Amino acid sequence: MAVKLSSLTYSKKIPNWVYLRAYVSSVSCANKVQIIPENDLPNISEFEDKIQFLRNQLHPASLIRVLDSTHDLSSSLKLFKWVSLQKRFRHTAGTYYQMILKLGMAGNVEEMEGFCNEMVRERCPGTEEAFAALIDSFVRHGKLNEASRVLVAMNLGGYKPTIGLFNVLLGAMVGEKRDFQDVLFVYKEMVKAGIVPITETLNYLIEALFDDDRIGTALDQYRRMNKKGCSPNSRTFEILISGLAVRNLVDESIVVLDEVVELKFEPSLSFYSSIVPIFCWLNNLKVVMRLFKMMKASNISPDSQLYEVLIQCMCNNHRLNDAINLVEEMKAIDLTPSDDILADIVNCFCKLGKADEATQFLENKHVVGSHPHNALLGGYCSAGNLFAAEVLFFDMLQRNIADTVSWNVLIRWVSENVGINKALEFLSRMIVSSYVPDYATYSAIVVGKCRLSKYKDALELFHQIRAKSWVLDSTSYGELVECLCQSQMIQEADEVFCYMSDKKCTLQLSSFTTLIKGLCVTGNVRRAISLLSLAYCSVTSCSTATYNAIMLGLSKLGKEDDLMVVLSRMLVEGHAPDGETYGLLIESMIALGRIDDCVLFFNLMASQGLSPDSEMLTYLLSCLAKLSQLHMILLALDKLIINHALLNSAMCNVLTNGLWKEGYKSEACRMLDIMLEKGWVPDASTHGLLMRSVVREEGECKLDTDNPDKISNILADGLGKT
Repeated sequence: MAVKLSSLTYSKKIPNWVYLRAYVSSVSCANKVQIIPENDLPNISEFEDKIQFLRNQLHPASLIRVLDSTHDLSSSLKLFKWVSLQKRFRHTAGTYYQMILKLGMAGNVEEMEGFCNEMVRERCPGTEEAFAALIDSFVRHGKLNEASRVLVAMNLGGYKPTIGLFNVLLGAMVGEKRDFQDVLFVYKEMVKAGIVPITETLNYLIEALFDDDRIGTALDQYRRMNKKGCSPNSRTFEILISGLAVRNLVDESIVVLDEVVELKFEPSLSFYSSIVPIFCWLNNLKVVMRLFKMMKASNISPDSQLYEVLIQCMCNNHRLNDAINLVEEMKAIDLTPSDDILADIVNCFCKLGKADEATQFLENKHVVGSHPHNALLGGYCSAGNLFAAEVLFFDMLQRNIADTVSWNVLIRWVSENVGINKALEFLSRMIVSSYVPDYATYSAIVVGKCRLSKYKDALELFHQIRAKSWVLDSTSYGELVECLCQSQMIQEADEVFCYMSDKKCTLQLSSFTTLIKGLCVTGNVRRAISLLSLAYCSVTSCSTATYNAIMLGLSKLGKEDDLMVVLSRMLVEGHAPDGETYGLLIESMIALGRIDDCVLFFNLMASQGLSPDSEMLTYLLSCLAKLSQLHMILLALDKLIINHALLNSAMCNVLTNGLWKEGYKSEACRMLDIMLEKGWVPDASTHGLLMRSVVREEGECKLDTDNPDKISNILADGLGKT
């Protein structure tokens, strides 16, 4: 809403006011006003000139003109004070407007409110219009807090703001995504003023509720619109459907769309322009087609942007004919599809194995843009049809369609799939043809060098790239790091990573883990840990394997105590330990003599369904057996026993012997059952122990009367008769 106030003027140029500290005494206009100080004192000579001007022309219009030309806030307040002391002068709504506007624009809200209240008390003619103009000005300049304060003063002063004024402020707050409480505050002021909301008002409220994730309340407001004498419009449905869909409440959004159909409501183009891209982004082709049919039924033609969104959606779903039909529709109404959209269609052709038809499509449409032809060139390369790619490429050169990207597409594919020599041949032609290689060209050659293990050449190319302040693309970056690591050039790989991370380039997870492992294997564990911070800054991901490499490196350096610190960081970043992690932790706890922690980690591993490797399990059982602590892992062992593949003869002997010595004879007999079921023979130590025990304590291994054929009972019976 544009509020016109003919008697009020305001300069379009908003000065950058600074703060002053001064106390301006109340004259006929305001309470004491505290202004925060500024660094520059006002120009005394200029101030005196303005006082002299006002002495000669003491009327409101002159004051307004002087205030408008005074950029110093302190001087403006002093001028306002001086004029207020003149007996023959009386302020108007226009003079208050000018002073309040200056204070509000400077952010002096408290002082601004004082003048607002004084203007109310003075009951100057035109006060209501002045308030409306102030709110409008503050909204236009993004001073929404100041606008809200003026609205409150207007309300308290008995002046009734119009519904349009409330909507202006609500719309600005919703548009700037202000806190919901700010929106609610203005809405409550409207209720206090006895103003009845209209559909536009409720739309703003519903949108604010969605922004605050109060979905249920927003839908409730929509259902109650009729009770407030309002009917939903196109914007209402746009807010509801988009608000639900973007929050993955697709089914609920379709329910609202069904209501649009049932009400026989015909949405506007704005509705479709907002909703269709959302469902395209969600790849919900069914709803997209439904919306498109609704548009057609309402005789609404999409604009160029909406057509392109639809075409892109059709291409993503391989609905090539639909995409081509949409292009035809665009041309029929004199809309020209962009090269990006034509490239999408070409890519769709190529993905469907119809590259030759894509060529025909470009010829029939008389397309001369580089981008669609580069897409086709890439399609031929991806299909491995180098001959067709070269024919197209040289045709593009002849027609002056080729650009640097064209050369890069061809060089990249040749470098990766044919050989570096052929790629260098194309690079030479590129330079001779006066095309300047860029970072993508160098990246392509780096890949070719890496795949031939010419790591020194690849590194030299990287140095040239760095000298030009360029960066490698993600694939070349990853391949170079891995190539250097495999060639034991770990320091050089570190150098590449540091440079690229400083440029905020992300390294692939597998390549970063390879780098970390390389550093740890060479004993540079401290350096590996420091790279984790660089990885975070460049959005390079870590994994459990990354942290396992660091833990292993620390273990080999005899720094088992530090493993717990690494584990803490790993857990904080949301990486779950795996079997290898637990194995490293268990071995480190054994080395530190922390048997309780060792048992804790083993039990945790078993509870999570993770299995240790055979070597680690043998080591653990041996250590616990020596300390007579095997019974501490009995529950975990029960889970492992289920998977007999984890156990071997040696482990079973250790368990049987150890548990028997620790007094857990029934568990020892159970282990013996497993051994004999697998056809394993107890070693001499275990056999002798059982024989002596049976002779001394007959019935120690109790017979199972329900199953006399059980192997442990047969063995016990046999040993007893020996």
